[in-house]
Amino acid sequence: MSRATAAFPLAWQAQSILVSYPGEELPGRLPLLRDVASAAGARAGRPLHRFLDHAARTPLPDLAADYVATFDHHKRCCLFLTYYFYGDTRKRGVALLRLKQTYAAAGLRLTEDELPDHLAVVLEFASIAGVSAGRDLLGQHRAGLELLRLALKEAVSPWADVLESVSATLPPLSGGERQAVARLAAEGPPEEQVGLAPFAPPEYMPQPRGGPR
Repeated sequence: MSRATAAFPLAWQAQSILVSYPGEELPGRLPLLRDVASAAGARAGRPLHRFLDHAARTPLPDLAADYVATFDHHKRCCLFLTYYFYGDTRKRGVALLRLKQTYAAAGLRLTEDELPDHLAVVLEFASIAGVSAGRDLLGQHRAGLELLRLALKEAVSPWADVLESVSATLPPLSGGERQAVARLAAEGPPEEQVGLAPFAPPEYMPQPRGGPR
């Protein structure tokens, strides 16, 4: 395992912080985040440095407002990864429950207001689970991650650099994954099937917000 690959868990932790709502603690974390970006290797580290440069020169209220405008007001820039495969259907509740069980088995306990498919939470799990398990979970959502990256890039969003860094920690897209991205881009998430009973308790159903909850 290369030194850069060994640093991917730290990179995922940094990415988790940067796709979370930018709170008052962010400016104080920037120096440490720069150290992590430098350790993550060129492919994952350069885009992180670009975002950190943007965060350093942008007043925090403006950065927070941009975050809300990007992730709360545009479904194409959704941070809830199961949305890309299941939309707002009841089947998404099953996927959320399975994620929560996976986290609990690894010792990661979520707060009441955290949904397990939020990218920040998925990256946090990856950072504590290690390179192999982290890549496996992120790989399960690869098509959604790529679609989010492309949407942010099209929107000329600074957070596109964070998603580029995430992609750089994963293997290249396979042919099947490219087809899944193309299908999701063309068709969008599935719509609800009317008349089906929920597959999971209501508390596991998603809330369509990307910012602070």
